[in-house]
Formats: sequence, C-alpha cells, structure tokens
Amino acid sequence: MIRTSDLFSIASSGVNASNQLLQTTSNNIANVNTEGFVRERTVFSNNLLGGVGAGTTERVINIFAQNQLRRDITQVGELQTFAEKTAALDNMLANEANALSSGLSGFFAAMQTAADDPTNLASREQLLSKGESFLRQVTVLSDYMAQKEEELNLEFASQVNRANSLIQTIADLNQAVMVASANNTGSEPGALLNERDKAVNELAELMSIEVRNSANDNGSVTVSLSTGESLVLEDGTFNVLALGSEAYLSDKQLVLKTGYSDDSKNTSIYINETDLGGSLGGLFRFRDEVLGPAQRDVGQLAVAFADAVNTQNRLGMDLDGQLGGDIFSIAGFTGVYVDPDPNDGTTKNLGISGQFTAGKGTELTDADYRIEITAESGGVPTEITIKLLNSDGSPKLDSSNNAIEYTNVAVGSGFNELPGGIEIEFSSGSGYAVGDEFLMQPTKNSGLGIGLASSRAEDLALSAPIRVDAQSSNLGNARISGMSITNTTVDASLGASASAFDGSGGIHDLAGSPDASVGAPAQIIFTSSSSFQVLDGESPANVITEVTGVTHYNNLLEQAKTSGASPAWPAAFSALDDYPGYDFSLEGVPVAGDTFNLQFNTGGFMDNTNALAMSKLQQAGLVQLSSETANQPRTLHDSYSSLVGRIGEDAASADIALQSAEAMKTQSSNWFESVSGVSLDEEAANLVRFQQSYAAAARILTTAQELFDTILSAAR
Repeated sequence: MIRTSDLFSIASSGVNASNQLLQTTSNNIANVNTEGFVRERTVFSNNLLGGVGAGTTERVINIFAQNQLRRDITQVGELQTFAEKTAALDNMLANEANALSSGLSGFFAAMQTAADDPTNLASREQLLSKGESFLRQVTVLSDYMAQKEEELNLEFASQVNRANSLIQTIADLNQAVMVASANNTGSEPGALLNERDKAVNELAELMSIEVRNSANDNGSVTVSLSTGESLVLEDGTFNVLALGSEAYLSDKQLVLKTGYSDDSKNTSIYINETDLGGSLGGLFRFRDEVLGPAQRDVGQLAVAFADAVNTQNRLGMDLDGQLGGDIFSIAGFTGVYVDPDPNDGTTKNLGISGQFTAGKGTELTDADYRIEITAESGGVPTEITIKLLNSDGSPKLDSSNNAIEYTNVAVGSGFNELPGGIEIEFSSGSGYAVGDEFLMQPTKNSGLGIGLASSRAEDLALSAPIRVDAQSSNLGNARISGMSITNTTVDASLGASASAFDGSGGIHDLAGSPDASVGAPAQIIFTSSSSFQVLDGESPANVITEVTGVTHYNNLLEQAKTSGASPAWPAAFSALDDYPGYDFSLEGVPVAGDTFNLQFNTGGFMDNTNALAMSKLQQAGLVQLSSETANQPRTLHDSYSSLVGRIGEDAASADIALQSAEAMKTQSSNWFESVSGVSLDEEAANLVRFQQSYAAAARILTTAQELFDTILSAAR
C-alpha cells in the first residue's frame, strides 16, 4: 500500500521521467535533418514502491529493414558504377567520328577507285591515306580504352583506401560503443551507433558486406565480405584491403591482408571479384565484362585487317614491277612471368616474347594465353602446356564446355608457332624450369601497335605477278576465267615455303628449280579436250607432267599435282608447302593444240587483278568468332557491329537494372524511415503529451507541498 508521504517521490520521479521524455523528443526533432540519425524513444519500468522506475533510451530500429536497405545500397552502388562506365564506352563507339566501320568503308571505297585505274598515283595515295586514317581511328579507340584502364586502376586505389578507412572507423566505433555501453547500462550510445551505421552503409556502397551483432551482446558488430572473408572482428581487430597483381602488368586484383603487428604472421588472400558487389565490384565487372573484351576485340579486328591486306599485297606486283610487300606494320607483344608466391619476396627475371604469324590473322582469337613449361633441357624449354583464357582470367570453353588446353606442345629455339595465329620465343635463352608459367595477352594492346610499313603509293601491289596468255593460234573457244596467286615467297634456298618466283622479275628456270630436270610450270598445251601437258619455260620446253581424263577446266595446275602421270608431278615440287604458288582456270572447251602461256606480268601495270582481290576482303570472313577453329570467321564490319551491339546492349541492360535497383532502394529506404525516421507530426504530438505529463507531475509535487504545509499548520 502506497503511503501518502510518498507523494514527493512519486511526483519527483514523474517530473524527472517527463523531463527525460521531453529531452528525447526534443533530440529527435532537432535531428530531423541529420543524415543517418535514428529516432530514439525512452521507456520506463514500474517501481514497486510507487512512482516511475528507471528509464532507458534506445533507438527505434528494424534490423530487417536496415539489412534490406544495406543490400539495396550495395546493388545500386554496383549498377550505377557499371552503367556509367559502360555508357561512356558505348558513346565512344557510337560516335561517328570514331566508328571503325566508317574507316573500313572509306578504305575499301578507295580500293575500288584505285582498281579502276591502277596506274593513277593520286588514287593510290588516297588509298594509303584512307588506310592510315583507319589505323588512326583504331589507335584513338585503343588509346581511349587504355586510358580508361589506367583510370580504373586509380579508382581502385582510391576506393580501396576509402574502404580501409571505413573498416578502421567501424572497428574504432566498435570499441567506443563497448566502452560507452559498459559505463552507462541504462541507455544505448545512440550517437555512436548512428555513426557506426553510417560508416557501415558507406562501406556497403563500396562492396557487399554482412553485418552481425556480437554474441556477447556488448554492442559491437562483426563485418565480413559477402564471400565470407572477415573485415572487422569482434575483438576490435580488422583486416585491410590492398591491390595486387598475380601476373598482369596493369590488371589489378583485390587482396585481403591480415593486420597483425608481427608481419611474419600476416597472410594475403585474393578476393573473388565476381561476387564483390558495390561500386568496387562494379569497377571490376566493367573491366572484366566490358572493357577487357572490347580492348581485345578491337585489337583482334585491327590485326586481322592489317594481316589480310599485307597477305594479299604480297601476292601482287607493285608499280615498280616488284613483288608486293607489307603495307602495314604489326608490333609484337611480350609475356609476363607468373610468380607462384608473390609474398615470398623473390621472383625470376625470365622473358618471353611473341608475334603474330603472318598470313594467319583469320586464326587469331581474343584469348589470353597461359603457358606452362612442362619439359626443359639445360634450362631451355622443350615442351609446354597452353591454356586459353578470357580477359577476366577464367578458362576459355569449347562447344562441350570444356576448358581449351593444348598439352605436350614441342618448342625449341627461336619463334615457335602456336595455335591461334601467334608465335612465341623464350627470349632469356636459358634459366627456365619445369613449372614456370607465363601470361600473354596478344590482342589486348595490339590496336596501339599497328602503323604504315610503307608511305610509297608505288608499293601498293594492285596487279597480279603472273599473267596467262592464250596463244593466238588456238582453235577452241576456251578462255581464261580466273587466276589465283597463293604464294609469292622468294627463297633461293628453296625452303618449305618457297614459291616459283625468283625475285628478279621472273619464275624459276631449270637452274633455279627445286627439280633438276624441269623448271617452274610456264605452259599448258592441250592434246585433246580431255588431256593436257604442263611444260616449263625452257627452250625446248620440258614436259613436267601430263593429265588425262579431264572433266573440267578449273585449277589446271592443281589437277596436274593430283592426277599428273607419265611423268608424275615432280616430288621436289610436292615436298614444298605451296609450289609454284599460282594456278588458273578456263571456261569453254579447248581443242588439241590449244596453248596457254604463264609468265611474270612484266609491264602489266594496268592489270587490277590483285586490287579486285583486295576489294573482296571487305566481304571475306577474316575475324575468328571464338576459339573454336571450326566456326566461320566474321567479316570486319560484322565483327565491329557485334562489338558495338554487345556494348550497347550491356549499357541498355545496365540502365534498366539500375532503375530497378533504385526503385528497390527507395522502397527499402521508405520502409526503414517509416520505423527509424523522425516524424515531426508524431514528435509534435509527443511533445504536447509529455508537456502535459510534466505539468501534471509538477502539480502532484505542489499538492504534496500544500499537504505538508497543512499538516505543519495543524500541529502548531
């Protein structure tokens, strides 16, 4: 039973409680515009002896709404960064001034003009100018992407530093919260908790994290990456993030490092960037999914174009009457030694260099190469294993979803040809060991390494180096329907790649021929409509072979190689890769005695055969679609259109996803604010209510005073 004399304690506790409620409400109202402020409330317990018990001030928060908001912050941070970066690259590619498609169209239009009059120097110079203009566009685009990569590395460093600062701040605030909670068990340290939540949300914007309350209920939290690695531990210690590089020269990787004072106990763990999330994850995603593939696609297209034009030009005759040479120069590339243990402080200074195989630009892919030495002799590699990688370091897969790998590939000194149109050389000579690995990125920066090999318009080989003349006395109606030049390699030593061209304005005579008994094919004489002889250019001519049972007149020299008899096609010719390197076809029907002569096209400058062949490159499949060699290569225009379309689609998809994520963030923010945000209407109502309770409690105190005074008066 409450005693009357307890009115003083009841009134005092009521006044103090109302005062505390007014302070809490006033604090809420004052912080209505404070970022990260969570509204507070004060609750009281009953006092068994009467009056109000102890009051506790706590934050009003829904942990589920907070976690959902944090996840949405991470999602928006990732998509916003990814969408902005992708849109910038998309705009660059879509800009007409930088569009490679317009440069290609300009080059091949100039080629058609030059083909109309192969002797016109102005047309030739215009063709060279258009070629240089296209290469300039490639360089501008490649340089832009290289600069974007450098910017990314700077952004990586900036955001990692910011993340480390936030991680340390959270750890420091953890300690402060624990101390404050221990010293004041009646109320939560709301200001400290708000600051910590704000830091956690900022960290969530940078990366996807998981936050858990301490099992000891001491007010601290643990923070870890969504992939499981701990950032802030319960005991107050924390780990730091750093940028490392396993092998790439410029591509950075995220590394988590422990922070023990004893450095010998520290370890480094590479973080899986795929599931990193946040703006950091968006940067890595842009680099791995958009920028890296785009760099390699542009480089692959540029090399395929330059190699195709060079190859075709080498098959022609220039305005000086010489066999054609390279029009474009294509720079080589280097590989990087992969350090198996970057933390041991040691590395090997081993070199590996590469170049593109001439004439095999259509086999080139956008793959990176991981090369491991599997056998060596005296420190010199003799066998390697090759793994093809995507730009993000993941394995290239074949049509069966198996990693593409070449094992037991024999290598030796000098350049060694590998699958995919590249060659490598172990440039350090010796010192290599089994297990040494190297990373090569052939096409990543190849767009920056292509230029003009010749500035002379005369070097454009627009004419064919061989001409076929029908003898005027021919009686049949057969006429020349086509001629093909497949090899013009001049090699006096008659190596495997040698052609029949002697490099002196002619083809091999008997003295320069691979076969001691006959020279290069120089004449075809039909003995009937279904048989012919192939003869050399000697006087008198020697019969190289005779073909019978002819059913068509396409590629007559190829028929002679496969069907010639009495005598057979010379074994010395067949031993070479492509000899003599030329062929022709007829339409119509020849009769016995019809003769066709083959000779170097001396003075044939009006001939535009090779110019027309170059023009056809515009519609030829020159760019390999994937690492599956069986796939049909794409045209240059299709390749570029595919690149632009892919990045445009990425940009559009990212924009739609960002809008969706922002809507989700708004929804979760409203949910969180409906619980934890300050409502001025509610606080105003509380203010009136608590003012009234304060006044009532004060009235009780006055009443108690009056009763006490009455008792004293009665006693007198």
